[in-house]
Amino acid sequence: MSAYGVILFHTTSAVLRAEKILVQEGLTVKIVPTPREFSTDCGIALRLDWSRTSSAQALLKSAKIEIAGIHKME
Repeated sequence: MSAYGVILFHTTSAVLRAEKILVQEGLTVKIVPTPREFSTDCGIALRLDWSRTSSAQALLKSAKIEIAGIHKME
């Protein structure tokens, strides 16, 4: 299985806004439960291919959506 990234957010509304923006830009993302090892304010996160995390981060920054962190998972 290839590596993937999990993007954490502070609020559920931020996750939903981020998902909409990233999908519109052609990225494949999936809403997943936040992995237990990561402490966060929000119980859901976005999962995507690790190779796309930099472009996702740039898109979210330009959309002014604050992220709580990005973590690599195997």
